Amino acid sequence: MSIAGADLTAKFALDVQSVNQLRMEAKQSSPEALKAAAQQFEAVFMNMLLKSMRDATPQDGLFDSEQTRMYTSMLDQQLSQTLSSRGIGLADVMVRQLSTTLGVQPGAAPTTGGLSLDNSAVTPGVVAPADGARSSGDAPAHVAAFVERMLPHAQAASAATGIPPRFMVGQAALETGWGRGEMRDADGRNSFNLFGIKAGSNWNGRTVDVVTTEYVDGKPQKQVERFRAYDSYAESFRDYASLLSGNARYRNVIAQGQDAAAFAQGLQQAGYATDPAYARKLVGVIRLVETA
Repeated sequence: MSIAGADLTAKFALDVQSVNQLRMEAKQSSPEALKAAAQQFEAVFMNMLLKSMRDATPQDGLFDSEQTRMYTSMLDQQLSQTLSSRGIGLADVMVRQLSTTLGVQPGAAPTTGGLSLDNSAVTPGVVAPADGARSSGDAPAHVAAFVERMLPHAQAASAATGIPPRFMVGQAALETGWGRGEMRDADGRNSFNLFGIKAGSNWNGRTVDVVTTEYVDGKPQKQVERFRAYDSYAESFRDYASLLSGNARYRNVIAQGQDAAAFAQGLQQAGYATDPAYARKLVGVIRLVETA
């Protein structure tokens, strides 16, 4: 099993550093980490089977001792980890089940916000389908519901920017965790801020203060920031379209708006977000949106 280029099946089963590496990668919820964790679970399961078989075998022979039993146990753990690289099918079942639950596409790029999903590099030149295009319609239920709710507003905003509606829906999904993390004020009132647009000195509308994660020198830090608040999703999309079309630093984003990877990379290069993995995450979410 491979995580960040490291083949864990080739390592010693009790290598604590490798286990810690797996734990760190799993926190990012990428498809690769999900597969690796499932394979590691399969290895644990196989080790339990071997242990059960060992326990059913007499171990009070002339050459048996606490030391031989300890080394046999270590051998079984290593054997389990090595055999799990070939798999018995359990890991594949777990990946399919968890991918559906978390909205992660196995082997694809990441899904989003809060469940974020892939750490692989963005593939340059990946061209998204035309506006409004739909694929097989096999997206998870929460993805399909979010797209259906937001697409009409995105289509209206697309007329002002030329950016495909599903690209904008994807960014809204990434920023809000498919609508599960929409910003609310102290009274629980929805801000309808789908794109994480902050309230600068030139903003005269309603605002909401929210604890958010900002990356400083590549390190995440919790901060309280003031964001714009709207009266509807339609207003949020209109303001987002106005921000991109009216700000010179997003000129290249608009110009390359028909390419998912270029669109995402352009936003990151223009400083839209401080997360160094923002472009990778956004491309993955857009791809998932396109399946709805």
